[in-house]
Amino acid sequence: MAGNSFGQAFRITTAGESHGPGNVVIIDGVPPGIPISVEDLLVDLNRRKPGQSKIVTQRKEADHPEILAGVFEGITTGTSLAILIRNEDQRSKDYSDIKDKYRPGHADYTYDAKYGFRDYRGGGRSSARETNVRVAAGVVAKKILEAAFGGRVVGYVTQVGDFRAQIKDPATVTIDQVEKMSDGELNPVRCPDHKVASQMIELIDQVRKEGDSIGGVAEVVATNVPAGLGEPVFDKLKADIAKALFSIPAVLGVEYGSGFACATMRGSENNDHFIAGENSNVDTPVITTDSNRHGGSLGGISTGQPLVFRAAVKPTSSLLIEQPTVTKQGEPTSIKTKGRHDPCLLPRFVPIAEAMIAITLADHWLRWRAQCAAAPDRTQDN
Repeated sequence: MAGNSFGQAFRITTAGESHGPGNVVIIDGVPPGIPISVEDLLVDLNRRKPGQSKIVTQRKEADHPEILAGVFEGITTGTSLAILIRNEDQRSKDYSDIKDKYRPGHADYTYDAKYGFRDYRGGGRSSARETNVRVAAGVVAKKILEAAFGGRVVGYVTQVGDFRAQIKDPATVTIDQVEKMSDGELNPVRCPDHKVASQMIELIDQVRKEGDSIGGVAEVVATNVPAGLGEPVFDKLKADIAKALFSIPAVLGVEYGSGFACATMRGSENNDHFIAGENSNVDTPVITTDSNRHGGSLGGISTGQPLVFRAAVKPTSSLLIEQPTVTKQGEPTSIKTKGRHDPCLLPRFVPIAEAMIAITLADHWLRWRAQCAAAPDRTQDN
């Protein structure tokens, strides 16, 4: 009821605040025998952590995970897995002079409306700081997907402000294109269109110097996902992925496949035609589609085509620019946030979005396996 858990067969429960001692995740439903180490977790945690480049927040956090339970001799035991990430660089005093003011774009007022009081230090539970343990759980989920069906989840930035990347085939984007520029240097904005990436970086640096922020769009693609994952009504795969993405702070819009572009299409333009895929024969038919405007999901169930989702992420609400607001008593005042904040959330948003989609897919894979894997006369072994 309290809304701190996500998933059914693969279920995560998180706790922690921005300026508390740390954040923790407990993962239930992890199959035994999955190799997991601190080093595995650090790969994606280092992609999410603050202070990694000049275009993200300069808060310094190592985000070093501690595996508290569920792993023995480097592999999962099948029991609940617990991971802790401690906070090390909190500056709570940065928020003491605004504790009675409502920050524009933040959850300050709504927290007061719900609970009657709030942790004003960096936003408390509503801060994106809590997503670090989600990323850790996402690493575990990615391991399950890879072992189960060679699943891969890759996210990247497609838009910052008015700059838009040109991506011909989302399913072919590699992690190296996302993480590195053509010359091998770090790609701090995580856009695989490197020419546009350079323009994005310049824009983010400009708004940072102005004390402002900028929004954008990220795309996440899951490949090698078998057909048949998801439920036909309330737990549609697209619905659960949308919920997963909307649960991330600052997400204002989610679409998949052709998305809102379908509003201007005719049915004959938007439909994907079914065809026989490679290695298809009468005994073992392989069915696919000749295009993927459906984004890998029909009727809430995966089709075997790449799952392609996009999320619109708003500009960071905490600004060095003075803004009008009111106090808890409704008195007009102004506010200027002193803390360290991202001028653009997109670069660090990417691994978080990957994690939430991987968690959703791992959950639906385990649910499919529990319900359907042993069904007689299946046409193919998923």
